[in-house]
Amino acid sequence: MRIVFIGAGKVGIETAKTLVTKGHEVVIIETDKAKIDELSEEMDCSFLQGDGSRPDILREVNPEQTDILFCLTDSDQANVIASLVGRSLGFKRVVTSISDEQFEVICHELGLKDTIIPSRTITRYLVDLVGGGENVELSTVIKDEARFFILIAGEEDVVAAKDLKLPAAAKVICYYRDGKFLHADEDTTFRIGDEVVILTHSKNLPALQERWQPKQAQEEPAASASKKTK
Repeated sequence: MRIVFIGAGKVGIETAKTLVTKGHEVVIIETDKAKIDELSEEMDCSFLQGDGSRPDILREVNPEQTDILFCLTDSDQANVIASLVGRSLGFKRVVTSISDEQFEVICHELGLKDTIIPSRTITRYLVDLVGGGENVELSTVIKDEARFFILIAGEEDVVAAKDLKLPAAAKVICYYRDGKFLHADEDTTFRIGDEVVILTHSKNLPALQERWQPKQAQEEPAASASKKTK
């Protein structure tokens, strides 16, 4: 796969290093030339100096040939703008990192479905720790070909879990409604906006993404549609 990172922060760099060792092609966009010079000596990947929220910069990394665009700068506003620009340029999948939860609803309204809030994960871990819970690392549970897939329920998804017509080896395990965690069984009926968590075999991910990712494409500005027809 070909992955582009905007921002050379600690999380992004560690993730990029791991992906490189797994044989993926990685490109890092960073404004700080000194940081690029330092990282280029220890990482076997490509670098591009510039502002990753600018269309001319993102075009240089070939959006149509890139599988994932990670927007991981230390500025929420820059990440949101870069994500919108990246989506309009035709990146297949865009992941937006935000630190301020105020932006979460805005990201969803803008169609940025792959939004992550790193601090939330850490907070949950620490709260569980204080409560005496035995924390289990996700990596010890999700092994081999098991994967999670999260979808945002649309109008056509307002059905019972058993009627979602999921592929074999895929099952709804829980969902979030108005930010509240809820268990799910085959008779659970979803509402528009519910975040539905599916446990599946990795072989099903392309089919699941093909089924639900087009929603994002339909929300793209008309300018994006005209670009793809050129």
